[in-house]
Amino acid sequence: MTITITAFERSPDGGKGLARDTRVRWALEEVGQAYEVRLVSFRGMKEPAHLALHPFGQIPTYEKGDLALFETGSIVLHIAERHAGLLPDDANARARAITWMFAALNTVEPPILELATATLLEGDKPWSRERLPLVEDRIRNRLKQLSAHLGSADWLDGGFSAGDLMMVSVLLRLKSSGILNEYPNLAAYVTRGEARPAYKRAFDAQLAVYIGKPPSG
Repeated sequence: MTITITAFERSPDGGKGLARDTRVRWALEEVGQAYEVRLVSFRGMKEPAHLALHPFGQIPTYEKGDLALFETGSIVLHIAERHAGLLPDDANARARAITWMFAALNTVEPPILELATATLLEGDKPWSRERLPLVEDRIRNRLKQLSAHLGSADWLDGGFSAGDLMMVSVLLRLKSSGILNEYPNLAAYVTRGEARPAYKRAFDAQLAVYIGKPPSG
């Protein structure tokens, strides 16, 4: 059975790999699973056919046979649990890798998304200049804690795992802000993630949708 995921017909990130389908593409590339992509317009995401797959009208979704999933964390965990390459064999290490997936989405990402909201959607509000430093401080607090844990290690807990995939994906959202560069070990960590061949394939595939031509290779 073929895996089918959904992605933006025209990604609002300008092909920078920040749309959440990139995370799912990356996971599938890491485990060597072929997949097809069904592109969805902004209007299409609100239509009944898509809402039957994703009740909140977003992307990505994942379909294989009679299984349909939404939410990137759920999808990536499903992929990682069924295909070797993203979770360790040792039970305790496996549990820790899954914990880092949750930490990326529940602890590190929220203030980063708040920064995007503050700058892109609320930048013209009279209180924006006062609020922005508070949001940035919350991000720095999380990055300081994450940086202390990572130290000089390449990955969060031993070898590369789904926890790293999710954490790198989250931290990529900070590259344009300059905040990530304040923590050199985290900036290097993200660079290592971007250097992985599977990430490059996922990025190229998402970029190809934006520029309208097939990825090379």
